[in-house]
Amino acid sequence: MRSLWKGAISFGLVNIPIKLYTATERQDVRFNYLHQPCNTPIRYEKVCPTCKSEVSPKEIVRGYEYAKGRYVIMAEQDLEGVAIEATKTVDIVDFVSLDQIDPIYFDKTYFLEPAETGTKAYQLLRQAMEQTGKIAVARIIIRSKQVLAVIRVFQGMLAMETIFFPAEIRSPEGLQISEMTVADKELQMATSLVDNLSVKFEPDKYRNNYRQALLDLIDRKIQGKEAVEVAPNPEDGKVVDLMAALEASLKAAQEQTSRDKKKKNTRKKAPTG
Repeated sequence: MRSLWKGAISFGLVNIPIKLYTATERQDVRFNYLHQPCNTPIRYEKVCPTCKSEVSPKEIVRGYEYAKGRYVIMAEQDLEGVAIEATKTVDIVDFVSLDQIDPIYFDKTYFLEPAETGTKAYQLLRQAMEQTGKIAVARIIIRSKQVLAVIRVFQGMLAMETIFFPAEIRSPEGLQISEMTVADKELQMATSLVDNLSVKFEPDKYRNNYRQALLDLIDRKIQGKEAVEVAPNPEDGKVVDLMAALEASLKAAQEQTSRDKKKKNTRKKAPTG
């Protein structure tokens, strides 16, 4: 794994040299667009509609549209001039409880690895955060942009989550939710269904079924077997009795819970060789 950033965590008067690694990756199945008659990959060119010519990277500049069709040009030196203390430092400014931050704020996760000279200070910060149950709020500059982040303990090491600034979170104001009366019995059934479906979170049990089905289809096409069964689409617009649906869902959930318990008990009782 290659580090994409080297710097330090600033913790009071303590500096902890660290390396930054991307902690997540999308596993989307990617496609290329081809020209159907010859199966040649399509090439995308940057073309100026006014000059009717292809534009080279050297001729491209940044422009901010301040009015319709009117731009102010920003050169590289202009952007460098407004960089806010572009240091390689993760500056911790506060410590808070994780449950105080709504998940809507979280963006991307990175692992923080200590440099050789920062191991002791790194472990000190990690253990202090574990004992207090707190996470750190920090500021960092990544690719010339100031980013807000939180640092927390994850599987024995420090992980950094970039988070959105409050101004970047859209307000749901204006979205309509009609007021409707919920019967006590319906609410009781719904809460019972939630209770029956509640389990300990085990991330390994969740799989990207669509991605796997897509890869299977691609493999069949490679093998020359293009036939595939298509699942029927659910009927749209069908009116469902809410209580009947809740009762059926609750019954199914209870039966599944009972089957899961039996499986666990069977595995426990199985003789060992």
